[in-house]
Amino acid sequence: MSHSALMQDPSPTPLHGRPLLGPVETGAHVRNEVRPLEMDWVDEIRMNLSAVERRVATLPGRRTVKNDAQAGWLLKAISCIDLTTLNGDDTAERVKRLCAKARVPVRADILAELGFADRSLHTGAVCVYHRFVETAVEALKGSDIPVAAVSTGFPAGLVPHDLKLKEIEASVRAGAKEIDIVITREHVLRGDWRGLYREVKDFRAACGKVHLKTILGTGDLKTLRNVARASMVCMMAGADFIKTSTGKESVNATLPVTLAMLRMIRIYQERTGYKVGFKPAGGISTAKDALTYQYLMKEELGREWLERELFRIGASSLLADIERQLEHHVTGRYSAFNRHPVG
Repeated sequence: MSHSALMQDPSPTPLHGRPLLGPVETGAHVRNEVRPLEMDWVDEIRMNLSAVERRVATLPGRRTVKNDAQAGWLLKAISCIDLTTLNGDDTAERVKRLCAKARVPVRADILAELGFADRSLHTGAVCVYHRFVETAVEALKGSDIPVAAVSTGFPAGLVPHDLKLKEIEASVRAGAKEIDIVITREHVLRGDWRGLYREVKDFRAACGKVHLKTILGTGDLKTLRNVARASMVCMMAGADFIKTSTGKESVNATLPVTLAMLRMIRIYQERTGYKVGFKPAGGISTAKDALTYQYLMKEELGREWLERELFRIGASSLLADIERQLEHHVTGRYSAFNRHPVG
């Protein structure tokens, strides 16, 4: 079945007759491996834009959960947030406050009303510039919250390649457990898939045991076909996650782009046995947004992709709205945003 046919069919469809090229997981998550660049996998990708748009247009209206179930989904969303500050006026004190919020993302009284007082809840990671990696690592000491560092000349990714590798290595030495790199979008726009593959493969090698998230900058890639092809190439080059955006583009995470990327993740897993994570970022600021992305993840990839090992949401203001919605659930009243500070 062609990729264009897959994009017209909203139900998961196995690729019959294709042998798995990697291990089939039976329990713990197995990290993706670098594999040879398969250009036939890239060349055959097609995207049916109208089918994609039809698929996602009905999602918010026909997929919804209410009451206690919604509260449960939102608590799960919190555990998958990469709580982020990537501003020019960031300071060490702001990062420390962000880390404190990552440790205790929801007020204790709200958790108690939800029957969650004796359960551990924290965000999936804290995401900062390299300058603040050591600050965040120190502030999160004693927790199992990883620090993610944006790297490789974020957000444009136009610094020399050797400097990109040195930045990754410096963040790893400073204690980052995840590296969010930006690809060179020119490789995609020129169709230089071998150049993109070599670049991401080098980034993966520089990361070593630290997980690599590849930011595609989808708003700059012009077409869904480019997004899908770049996703496949990055996975073959060893990416642990594929991520939509830096949050700095004029267009960031969208549902059509997400669907295209999730279908590539599914195809890659069916062909290789490896499960690659997904991170939408940029413009996801409300609890309703988070729920919609969760629904799409579950429908396209299954329950396992609702866990932080395979799903993250890059966000800064989202947590405040989720906490506000949870307070409304237990009190019946909406409170002001300033009662739910993030950092």
